[in-house]
Amino acid sequence: MSPLLCTYSYPAATSIAAMASAPLLLCVLLIFTYCLVALGGRHERGFVVVPTSSSSATEQAACSFVSQVASGPNRASVPLAHRHGPCAPASVSSGGVKPSLAERLRRDRARRHHILSMATGRTTVTLSDSDAAGVSIPTSLGAAVDSLQYVVTLGFGTPAIEQTVLIDTGSDLSWVQCKPCNSTSCYPQKDPLFDPTASSSYAPVPCDTGACRDLADGGYGAGCTNGTGKSLCQYGIQYGNLDTTVGVYSTETLTLKPGVAIKNFSFGCGLSQQGKFDRFDGLLGLGGAPESLVSQTAATYGGAFSYCLPPVNGTTGFLALGAPGSNNTAGFVFTPLHSSPEGPTFYVVTLTGISVAGKELDIPPAAFRQGMIIDSGTVVTGLPETAYTVLRKAFRSAMSAYPLLPPNEDQDLDTCYNFTGLSNVTVPTVSLTFDGGATIDLDVPNGILLEDCLAFVGDGSDDTGIIGNVNQRTFEVLYDSGRGRVGFRPGAC
Repeated sequence: MSPLLCTYSYPAATSIAAMASAPLLLCVLLIFTYCLVALGGRHERGFVVVPTSSSSATEQAACSFVSQVASGPNRASVPLAHRHGPCAPASVSSGGVKPSLAERLRRDRARRHHILSMATGRTTVTLSDSDAAGVSIPTSLGAAVDSLQYVVTLGFGTPAIEQTVLIDTGSDLSWVQCKPCNSTSCYPQKDPLFDPTASSSYAPVPCDTGACRDLADGGYGAGCTNGTGKSLCQYGIQYGNLDTTVGVYSTETLTLKPGVAIKNFSFGCGLSQQGKFDRFDGLLGLGGAPESLVSQTAATYGGAFSYCLPPVNGTTGFLALGAPGSNNTAGFVFTPLHSSPEGPTFYVVTLTGISVAGKELDIPPAAFRQGMIIDSGTVVTGLPETAYTVLRKAFRSAMSAYPLLPPNEDQDLDTCYNFTGLSNVTVPTVSLTFDGGATIDLDVPNGILLEDCLAFVGDGSDDTGIIGNVNQRTFEVLYDSGRGRVGFRPGAC
């Protein structure tokens, strides 16, 4: 390394002592600054200098489109946006107002715990007559939806009517609110309600059919209902936060974009929704069970889909069906996709190691033996307790230059920092290594920090963990069930 040359111009009437000490002080400052810049090379030094969240807040005021979908001969993609950001459609936008961090973490904790509890089996409750006409439905078929953050806009029916729906890899059956829903049986939405009578391609599923029996076998059936003199198949879902949706199981044409449509798409035409639903028009199920969009389109898209979750609210990502072409996977790293003991809905991978600032942590391999569910709707990553304890210690050590905030009993995150008055901070890199050797460097800082807090928690045991969506930001995450693998491509949005 070349020696640093320090120069300094002395103002008039400067003392001899000050003249002697100033170059030394300035040289030290220059060396410190030089080192901070040098640390910005994540692969060499393991640290990155980044602006603090307060200094970069203005960058999120407008929407920008930066997504790069990996191409393939049989892929279809749509834009994806954060529901609380400027890129969200006006129909679901909250105008910049979003729940507090404590409230988002409360919802996230409920979702995470519900997903992990599904291994204990499903239970059934009977909803009241005012809620859903006395329908008995399983309680564990969907994780809480009030924590979901990302939306896409699709066309339902012929002619296609735009509906903005939440995406959820923790759910299978898709649904939208339908007419004749009213204010007492459905929640308010800004988009027009989908009107099945105005669509030439809509068809309700009769009760005494194989499709209705399959729905019941999958746990989503809720008996039969009468409509226009016919006995129709009824679906019902109660989510982990006790929100419910009940309606008619139906088929319809789903338009992804002009010229790309899925005919006879099975979904729920919701006639009674109760709970904390807000603004969005419905939900798009991306789980692995037969009722999901992924399974229904497997013949066309090979059971593969991917998404890229943007690093900040002011940019867009994408949702794509199908896998990239075989000659266009150079940017991906792959790890085996495993079956889930919790059922076919969830996607499981095996985490084998974690590195902080370029150094692999000493975590016993047994800590990861139960696998990690990748989930689009969970926010922070829930690690096995043994792994989290080691990660927290290493991260705090690497961030020791910054004051650690005292624990907040209103939220799960226990490694939060006070960056007040700072425009830039130096953050250590965090890397995840999976079965087969696939290693991903999480985006710095957006894939590591959530409002100046480490976006990981310990789940109290060494059972199955969940990789949350903060860690997934900027990656194209490819779920390729047909080939039994999950891929990660950095810098996709």
